[in-house]
Amino acid sequence: MIQINKINEVYIKIDCPEDVAYELSDRFTFEVPGAKYSPAYKKKLWDGKIRLFNMRKKTIYAGLLQNIKSFFDDKEYEYSVENPTDPMTIKDFQSFIRDIGIPDSIKPRDYQIEAVRHAAARTRSLLLSPTASGKSLIIYLLTRLYEEKTLIIVPTTSLVYQMKDDFVSYGYDEDSVHCVMSGHEKVSDKPVVISTWQSIHKESKDFYSPYKVIIGDEAHLFKAKSLTSIMEKTLETPYRFGFTGTLDGSNTNKLVLEGLFGPVKKVTTTKELMDANHLASLKVKCICLKHADEIRKIMKGATYQQEIDYLCQNESRNNFIKNLALTSKGNTLVLFQMVEKQGKMLFDLIKDNGKNVFYVDGSTKAEDREYVRKYAEENDNVIIVASYGVFSTGVNIKKLHNVIFASPSKSRVRNLQSIGRGLRKSSIKDTAIIWDISDDIKHRNRENYTYLHFKERLKIYTEEKFNFKVYEIDL
Repeated sequence: MIQINKINEVYIKIDCPEDVAYELSDRFTFEVPGAKYSPAYKKKLWDGKIRLFNMRKKTIYAGLLQNIKSFFDDKEYEYSVENPTDPMTIKDFQSFIRDIGIPDSIKPRDYQIEAVRHAAARTRSLLLSPTASGKSLIIYLLTRLYEEKTLIIVPTTSLVYQMKDDFVSYGYDEDSVHCVMSGHEKVSDKPVVISTWQSIHKESKDFYSPYKVIIGDEAHLFKAKSLTSIMEKTLETPYRFGFTGTLDGSNTNKLVLEGLFGPVKKVTTTKELMDANHLASLKVKCICLKHADEIRKIMKGATYQQEIDYLCQNESRNNFIKNLALTSKGNTLVLFQMVEKQGKMLFDLIKDNGKNVFYVDGSTKAEDREYVRKYAEENDNVIIVASYGVFSTGVNIKKLHNVIFASPSKSRVRNLQSIGRGLRKSSIKDTAIIWDISDDIKHRNRENYTYLHFKERLKIYTEEKFNFKVYEIDL
């Protein structure tokens, strides 16, 4: 009989015959999307595949236990399992809420309660929770449910401050939270530590040993090697929960995340939140800029990078974005990708035109980013020109009426995360407008790169059942 045993909180071992081990290896080996562009692949140092099952050690991530069991059930193989961790039950959720002192103004929604119940019953889970679904409240409830030393990992310094502020607003003692980022002490005896992954990914296994609960916010980023290494060092952490608003659709990345955190549980969907009036209604206005015939001829053989460079430096295109930002009603977020080539140029065009205009990129200090976020929450006619890397993920600004995609992208995760910036409701906002800027530089039957990316975004809008309309404008 096949025996599945727990090694630690990260790995399980599968004692099985060699032929079964080969079957497992085949089942849990995947080609990495875009691997052919990797330098290691080009140099033939890597075959572009991830192998989740270690043939030599016969080990695999513990979070994939359910996948392993399903595989054996399909094959009708006999096996036994050592239960990795005891689950927790919540008999009276209302008493729990009352006991931890959540303010009366904050009432957990049904799906938030179900998410906590689901996670606690399984001790590990990857929770798919879209923007404005109240993800931080679910994280807080799990933290209070276990009352163990807890490490919460977020991708940016802005989110460190934001998560702490959320905890305090839920009634938690501010002095019980320690924040870790560049220049801050990493070790603390406080029960809750909120850290950027960049600040701690090089720490040893001993650093993580005191933590019994680990929570990864924006968990889709944990497929990166440094983030994965953090989770592989948490050998003594039995309770592990990942949160993300979006997955990229890749089976490889999904299984890696499930291996690190546990099976995926969809908490709710953006459409359900809109239908329940928890989110602002969404209008996606797709502006397809049609470039002149002479430009099409010049750009017909351009590489992707040449096309991006042309678009970033196109005076007419940048002026169009400037005018769009200045004439849009309410507060506006302009998202760009290239700092020097486009971001600063757009900021210089937009500033000094009668509105409060701020610039944010990766070099902006955490305190300044938080100031900009709070300023936009409390004021009107604010324009924030920000890089995707800083403001497309997790940043909470309820008083945001417009989001302008100044840089084209086909990334499902980036687009849905960016759209999420505008979906939060406020007392003066119940509709958000996404301005998706694309470029038609087609020459005869050859479609340019960013136009192809635009077509991919239209597929996403259709799949997500967003209200969108395409407008063609001669540039």
